[in-house]
Amino acid sequence: MSGSRAATPSLTGPEIRPVTHPFVDRLASGVVTAVPPLLLGVGVWFGWGGALHWQDLVVLVVTYQVVGLGVTVGFHRLLTHRSFKTRRGLRAAFGALGSAAAEGPVIEWVATHRKHHQYSDAEGDPHSPHIGHGTGWSGALRGLFHAHIGWVFRDASVADERRYAKDLLADPAIRFVDRTFVLWVALGLAFPFGLGVALTGSVVGGLTGLLWGGAARIFLLHHATFSINSLCHFFGKRPFETGDESRNLAWLALPTAGEAWHNNHHAFPTSFRHGLERWQIDTSAAVIRSLELVGLAWDVVRVDPAQFRPRLPVLRS
Repeated sequence: MSGSRAATPSLTGPEIRPVTHPFVDRLASGVVTAVPPLLLGVGVWFGWGGALHWQDLVVLVVTYQVVGLGVTVGFHRLLTHRSFKTRRGLRAAFGALGSAAAEGPVIEWVATHRKHHQYSDAEGDPHSPHIGHGTGWSGALRGLFHAHIGWVFRDASVADERRYAKDLLADPAIRFVDRTFVLWVALGLAFPFGLGVALTGSVVGGLTGLLWGGAARIFLLHHATFSINSLCHFFGKRPFETGDESRNLAWLALPTAGEAWHNNHHAFPTSFRHGLERWQIDTSAAVIRSLELVGLAWDVVRVDPAQFRPRLPVLRS
């Protein structure tokens, strides 16, 4: 399968920023990617022996939801697409929560995603499954692997923040969150440990909370996010002609807090709602709407139904 957009020549200069220490960067990515599933395997092994308790599941669900919203509401809809406005402190808090997901510093994350939208499924897209991977089943598998996780290790350079995230570089609070990325990852691990201790009254409970709310949460949230880059550009429905291969994947909407309505998102990138239809689950939009109702969000970007419904052709897979 190939993208429908014409290839755009690769650009240099401000388009990319060379990585100063590519080996160190890839090693860190490898550790963050490989260690959580290994620890999750340990947790599953012990869980079969009765070591998995309801407290561990509570810690997993709470940390997954809170940190996940830091990515979907904070990193993505607020900081990348400016779908709403909020106070500086809440912007920074969302940036810190998203950073706890261990998906990279906030400004780099935003710059990469904005570049993805500029060159979606064309030459220059950081993680398209359709460009430069060959044809047939082998090309499709290579493309899916690249879009899902391979691009994290293969790229020797990243989107230049001076081009794609100049607004965030000018924000002192977001720059601070970006520079202290490791701190937020560490606090994202300390929280489930503390919650586990609080729920069980024991250090052992804290350690199992760290296992499920730390390692398991990182693993599950990483692959939910990665699936938007890979699966949502390969499988599902395309109600809008967007010029790329973005697709809606209904079964993935709940674990991604509404991000899997990806074709909708590419059609209306700044909309605070990705689930445009009433039946399309979008918990990130519900959070933004709640913030708006209590006065913590304003200038929320909406799509008038009259704007998008006439653009809906017959659904196709």
